[in-house]
Amino acid sequence: MEAKMHMKEWLIAQIESGRYEGLCWEDEEKTMFRIPWKHAAKKDYKQTEDAALFKAWAVYKGKYREGRDKADPTMWKTRLRCALNKSTDFQEVPERNQLDITEPYKVYLIQHNNGSARLAELPKLKDQVIIQTKSSAKSPSILDKQPHCQKESLHANKEEVKQLPDDLMREHMYCELTGKKTPLTFLSPTLTISDFRMQVVLLYLGQRLMKVTTSSPEGCFILQGRVPLGNEQIYGTCTAQQLSFPSPGSVSLPSCMAEAMNRLLCHLERGVLLWVAPDGVFIKRFCQGRVYWSGPMAQHTDRPNKLEREKTFKLLDIPTFLNELQSCLQGKGPTPSYEIELCFGEEYPDPNVPKTKKLIMAQVVPLFAVELLQRFNLGETEEIQLPVLTSKTEGEKM
Repeated sequence: MEAKMHMKEWLIAQIESGRYEGLCWEDEEKTMFRIPWKHAAKKDYKQTEDAALFKAWAVYKGKYREGRDKADPTMWKTRLRCALNKSTDFQEVPERNQLDITEPYKVYLIQHNNGSARLAELPKLKDQVIIQTKSSAKSPSILDKQPHCQKESLHANKEEVKQLPDDLMREHMYCELTGKKTPLTFLSPTLTISDFRMQVVLLYLGQRLMKVTTSSPEGCFILQGRVPLGNEQIYGTCTAQQLSFPSPGSVSLPSCMAEAMNRLLCHLERGVLLWVAPDGVFIKRFCQGRVYWSGPMAQHTDRPNKLEREKTFKLLDIPTFLNELQSCLQGKGPTPSYEIELCFGEEYPDPNVPKTKKLIMAQVVPLFAVELLQRFNLGETEEIQLPVLTSKTEGEKM
């Protein structure tokens, strides 16, 4: 029997084979490589092409048997991502990633056996902070098609360039926030979020009915009923979790309120899609019913913010959150905000009507923010219990 290759040998063989579109060397020295990283919710996502490498790894590791096991592109991708992050042979290079373009990709550095190929030794990284190309306001999402971006990242202006000590540049370029809590004295400028879970609480007239911790990296739908099968043209391949609104009969309501809620739910059949990406928390509204929101990036705090249909909105900007957290740690600013509220069918924020009088609301908390604030003993996050990562949704009805 032929001996199994280690992951590094296997991946190099796949790169050299040219079999997978988008999997290629990033530099002539072949120390870094690109790996295609298209989100399954994108309209132009094709499983046979965009999940081919992830599937091949699952087959190679014996985790998927063609014709016998159910195809699960999301799990294939998760397995390879976790294997890359855990391996000592690879290190992600986030400032070279391009995740908000038409054909998104990540970049990984191949470590030498003696560990000499460190991120601190990459060209131009030792003495400068490299600022990743920002998404345009018209194309902030992983769901919308993007114009093709330049390969190179943008360098900071001269006044923004900072001198960094070697030990800082040797910090890990990704942060597994669900691991052990190691005290940090600073935030690395290259910190990348890798915990894409959210805590979602559904409320009817201020009463908590459901609390769910999402586990799918593709995010979650909040909707009435379930996503109809065969609607891939609307939703893309549906691998996101589905959180259905509870029946109004599950809570004690006056008959007039129950009738109003049932009428509203009829317009929420296609719901909204929420997800956490490396650069922020996003939402896209599909339902006919109107949806309003408040949160860190909301334009207004004293009048309604409406989500337009079929348009992607960024609800929280992760680089801004991290900058505000750094300022807070230095005593130069308040604790950064991270909580997001959605109001279905009624205008919100509404200074004339308290949130407890709104028919249907959802509270959304990205858990990476809670974990960071708890590490530094900041904010009132004690009531949010960070769950242990599992492969299934953790939900409880209140």
